Amino acid sequence: MKKYLISIITICTLASCSKWLDVTPRSEVAKDDLFETEDGFKEALNGLYSRLTVEQMFGRELSVGMLDAMAQNYNVDALDSRGYRQAIQFAYKQQTFMQRRDDIWIGYYNVIANANLILENIDEKKNIFSGVNYDIIKGEALAMRGFCHFDVLRLFADSYATEPEGKGIPYATAFDKDAPAMAKVGEAIDLVLKDLLAAKELLRAKDPITMPGYKVGYPASDTATETDGELFLQVRRHRLNYYAVCGELARVYLYRNDQPNALANALEVINAGKFPWTRQADFLNADDEKKDRILYNELLFGFYAPNATNPIRDVLGNQQGLTLIPSEARTIYEVGGVGADDFRFKQWFQEESGSAGTFLRVMKYNRDPDNNLYDQMVPAIRLSEMYYIAAECTFDTDPGKAWEYFNTVRLYRGIGTELSDPSKITFMNELAKEYRKEMISEGQLFYFYKRLNSPLTGPSGSSISPSKAIFVVPFPDDEIAYGNR
Repeated sequence: MKKYLISIITICTLASCSKWLDVTPRSEVAKDDLFETEDGFKEALNGLYSRLTVEQMFGRELSVGMLDAMAQNYNVDALDSRGYRQAIQFAYKQQTFMQRRDDIWIGYYNVIANANLILENIDEKKNIFSGVNYDIIKGEALAMRGFCHFDVLRLFADSYATEPEGKGIPYATAFDKDAPAMAKVGEAIDLVLKDLLAAKELLRAKDPITMPGYKVGYPASDTATETDGELFLQVRRHRLNYYAVCGELARVYLYRNDQPNALANALEVINAGKFPWTRQADFLNADDEKKDRILYNELLFGFYAPNATNPIRDVLGNQQGLTLIPSEARTIYEVGGVGADDFRFKQWFQEESGSAGTFLRVMKYNRDPDNNLYDQMVPAIRLSEMYYIAAECTFDTDPGKAWEYFNTVRLYRGIGTELSDPSKITFMNELAKEYRKEMISEGQLFYFYKRLNSPLTGPSGSSISPSKAIFVVPFPDDEIAYGNR
């Protein structure tokens, strides 16, 4: 068996770094320095989120960058100075792509290893915790372990739709110097569900976001209560809170084609009424300091990523990065028809001119850094996705209700024309179009195509046939981390 490496990660608070865990193959973690106090556990947990916000992860590549390029969302210029043509062409053995892939693999298993360190130490120190913090920290660590493994599965494993017993991923449930055994696709999904369901039970009665008085809203809002109380428990939507776990469970169950359980978890989010739709006045506000392009209040979970501004701007900020062709974007958003008033097209893109002609610049993450309504966020799970999941899981038994869920999202995006058709094929085609509109630059569209083993919509509306060569990214060649095959 080859040696594997889990790189050193710095355990940080969301604002600053103060301690680290030395996580190397042949050394023991200095857990006495970190896991002797409640604050140490908090720092360790915060470090999991911080590690996922770097530019190699959700700070760029898993949101606006590599993963969305694979979904065929962008155009690149002739020079391809940012190196994304390889991702667009599924050239998975090219050097730039492999480096990004390796960084993603390392990043996920890095976080998984440190989540396991928390979980291996927390029970024996249960008496040091105050209030609900034991349940919150353990619940979030379990949720993070499931969340990361599921993303690794969706990127690197065979699709459940085609090979449920196919090649899966290493599933690590302990911090161990030996690589964990491989789990087949179906086995890995079972393990993800086990972690998420355990997290859900821990958070169910303890997470502040479930309390009647907890009100989601912009940080400066008079009605929001997200910044009330103990600092560690504030702004739960920056963390894997109870409803975020429900949302992730809905995703995982749907990936396994378990529609009843996917629907139940999606409806738990929807029926909670915790996440208000973005008001037109906020989405369309002429004052950039008051404009909400990210649809902040609708986020079940998003990464607080103050350092992501420049990495994102680097690839979305000019013609040398990732752009859209104006005519193709107008077709995607149906600007000549029902999408004429689609707020998303109006607010998420700006037409500009460059040396190679006109292009659309993605403005979704643009915000005033000092005075905006909300912090710099990278969306992870949205309310609209819960409506899409509910719609898909309802269609076979109640098409009318399915279209109702579907049309609700469109209504809040400025599309008043309602759709209704008894054809499942028509419904799924329309759903795919809405995923493409809604999830631009968020890294979710590729996973949608893979889950359904669906053709990808390529340049100029071309259809790219689904295949294992497209949907299964190869493991790192030298098994950089947890690579026991």
